[in-house]
Amino acid sequence: MKPKNEAKNYITPEGYDRLAAEWDFLRHKKRPAVVSALADAAAEGDRSENAEYIYRKKQLREIDRRLQFLSGRLDIAEVVNPKDQPQRDRVFFGAEVTVTTEEEDEVTYRIIGEDEIDGKRRWVSWKSPIGKALLGKKLDDTVIAEWHAGQRELTIVAIRYDWEGSGVMPEFI
Repeated sequence: MKPKNEAKNYITPEGYDRLAAEWDFLRHKKRPAVVSALADAAAEGDRSENAEYIYRKKQLREIDRRLQFLSGRLDIAEVVNPKDQPQRDRVFFGAEVTVTTEEEDEVTYRIIGEDEIDGKRRWVSWKSPIGKALLGKKLDDTVIAEWHAGQRELTIVAIRYDWEGSGVMPEFI
């Protein structure tokens, strides 16, 4: 159950599946392998100067910390399927938005959850300055978005909700 003061954690089905797959991989594959290696290192004797033992303990702590983080994010996740968006003439969560910049360059952003952002692909959070500027807008609207180097004017030239998942396997597998 979500705490009442917890912020919304909107996420696409693909994003949720990636987080769940990472949790499953860490919990059922990576952690048992590290525990086994830790037991082997512990069996070698003096643990105070055993580099392998110290390394495996650190690795186990990092895995447990990541599992706890992922569990928390999955617990509060609200899965929103962009394909179910009834109002497709406006920018909402899950939209793929093509804009023209002041320099007439065309750039496409995907408005997604915080756990899915990817700067190289221009997947931005709905809470980001670009996401906030675009949310609720429609085709041909011009917005001013906060940028790391000031402000930029963006004009919306296309809005799509029928994009498919990335098809990219998570890095941890």
